[in-house]
This record gives sequence, C-alpha cells and structure tokens, in this order.
Amino acid sequence: MTDHQEWKENPAEYCPGGYHPVQIGEVLNRRYQVINKVGWGYFSTVWLCHDVQKKKNLAVKICKSQRKFSDTALDEISLLKCVNGARKKESDGENIITFLDDFKLIGENVLHVCLVFELLGPSLLHLMKNYGTNGLPMTCVKRILQQVLKGLNFLHKKCRIIHTDIKPENILVCVNTDNLQQYMEEAVVWNQNRLDNIEGPATGASVNFLTHLFETGNADMLGVKIADLGSACWVYKPFSEEIQTQQYRALEVLLGTGYSTPADIWSTACMV
Repeated sequence: MTDHQEWKENPAEYCPGGYHPVQIGEVLNRRYQVINKVGWGYFSTVWLCHDVQKKKNLAVKICKSQRKFSDTALDEISLLKCVNGARKKESDGENIITFLDDFKLIGENVLHVCLVFELLGPSLLHLMKNYGTNGLPMTCVKRILQQVLKGLNFLHKKCRIIHTDIKPENILVCVNTDNLQQYMEEAVVWNQNRLDNIEGPATGASVNFLTHLFETGNADMLGVKIADLGSACWVYKPFSEEIQTQQYRALEVLLGTGYSTPADIWSTACMV
C-alpha cells in the first residue's frame, strides 16, 4: 500500500451507512470550521477544525452513519465521559487524550455521531517509520513506555476500562514547551541540512520536527497520549471475545480463555 493509499479512504464508503462527505470550510454544529483531514479509519474520518467560539484548533471525529457504528460511538462517548470524570476527581490521566464535546450531524447519509478531541501530533507509528530499521533512540523508547504505562494504570485502576487496542497507531505525540515556535524554526533549518545529505523522499514536517527534538537532546519536552477508545470496554463488561490488532494480541485472547487489563500490557510489550 502506498502512502497516498494510506491517506485516502475508500470513496465507495461515502454512501448511506458510510462516511459523511465533509467540505473544507464548512462549519459543523455551528461551531467547528473544517480546515483539513487529518486521518481516517474503518469507523470514521478525523478532521482538523477551528473552534470559532474558543478560537482554537481541535480534532473532530465523524463516525459512519450505519447503526452499529453509531452505537459504537455512543459507547465510546460513555467511556470518555468516565475518563473525564476520573481525571477531574483524581487530578490524573494526562496521558489519555482529552475528550471535549460530542454532537450529532445530519448529512446526506443520515445521522452521524461526532466526537471532539484536543488536537495532538502524529502517531507513534509515523514517528517509528521516520527512523526505519534503526528504531527510536532508547531514551525515547523509555519515555514513551513510561507514559503509556502511566496512562494504562489510570484507565485500568481509576476508570476500570480496558483499552483493547494498544498499538503505535493509537499512541499520539504531543509537545510540552512554551518555546514551541522557536524549536519549530530550528527544526526547519535542521531538517533542510538533513535532507541535503540523504537521498529519497522527505517525510512529514511534524514528524521531522519531533525527530529534531530527539536528536538535539530535547526529548524531555515530548509526551504521548493514548487515543481511540472506540474498541475499549469496561473491566466488568467485555464487548467482544476477540480483541486487539493481530500483531499485538495477547495469548489469553488467542486461546479464548478470557481477558482483562493485562491484555493491554501485553500489547504494550509488543510495541517495544
């Protein structure tokens, strides 16, 4: 599959029961102005939007309209509201993506459930691809692992939630610094010097910015957050017997002997 194919969802899925045909510039729910597409999955598309009320950018996930997708989205909203409640009560959970709002959109293909999230950077998978076979620096691996495990501890113990789909695609990168503009300007120069010395196509600017932070000793400014609770379930109420992406599937799931929170830890270990 080419990079273009990875970025482009199947046009045939824009049909009754499928994706909502979003137009750049349109305003969703009288509040969120669409800027660009940032991703897509089997259940939904995700869009970079500007909140015209709070004057900030965020991500809007628009789910397919078929009933089973709407039900899944409503389950995800319940889980995310639990996370928000636990976050306020415990003053914890900074390694879980922040859920901001939800609304329903009536489009050409009936009703679509929409979820609004804070805007984060690229996925861990994109960062890993940028490093190729060499892999991420060990200091980076340790930092990411610590934060993923901290996020899972919060989900498991404070929220009683099993994520069920931990993988690099669902770990998003964020930058914690008051000097973001300065570092991005430095990264432009660093990346140009880097491209002058290598052959092959350039990768995304945001990924190269993160690479710049790693290779200039500023990895401590990077954070990661667990995203996509679309397949998550309550500890006491599993939604499905078969969970997890195959490469990250826990042994107990493969054997069909039942699963709980340790399944997420197995998936985390598989990422390493």
